[in-house]
Amino acid sequence: MTVSPTSLILVAFLPTPRDLEIARLLGWYRIPLRSAPKVVAVDHLAFYQPASFGARGGRIEFISEVRGHELATRAELLRDEAEHPHAREEYYKIQLGALEKLSAPILADKWKRITFFYTTGEYFLNAKSVNELIVHSDERQLLWKSLRERAENEQLYTVDMPEADIPPEALMALLGIKEMQAPYSAKDEPDGDSG
Repeated sequence: MTVSPTSLILVAFLPTPRDLEIARLLGWYRIPLRSAPKVVAVDHLAFYQPASFGARGGRIEFISEVRGHELATRAELLRDEAEHPHAREEYYKIQLGALEKLSAPILADKWKRITFFYTTGEYFLNAKSVNELIVHSDERQLLWKSLRERAENEQLYTVDMPEADIPPEALMALLGIKEMQAPYSAKDEPDGDSG
């Protein structure tokens, strides 16, 4: 695996098995601009598979190196869905390296509702559950500083990210970390697209 302890990783919601095939065969993943996390210039994407994956849901099985990103409309990305309600909306098209299957999946346990959150390679390399990917409070400031520096170095971003002295509740929200949530039923899951 190409993940190093200092890698910045975005755990990303993978709506359907079709999206996994797009990532595997075409080498890209989409994130709606309107709901995208603050920074998409990370080293890797780790893909969270929800209940739409059946028995393979509720886990992270794949990770991929991020090779770049650009903006495109949904219609440009998914030409067979030109009439989709979000066809004209902008998405980040994240270019990916080859998908790497983890030797053992990282299980969601009680975490069932995941969209995006950041972690580090150190946490990822040692995690057996999604809960173990959550960066501890004393290290969140360092993670936020790394993300801020990454954003400042990216040409596509205008940095309106606050300095690193942030209250813990706000920092958790910015990093995509929420308190542990109770499991949810299939009716709570999005209908096949995160945007």
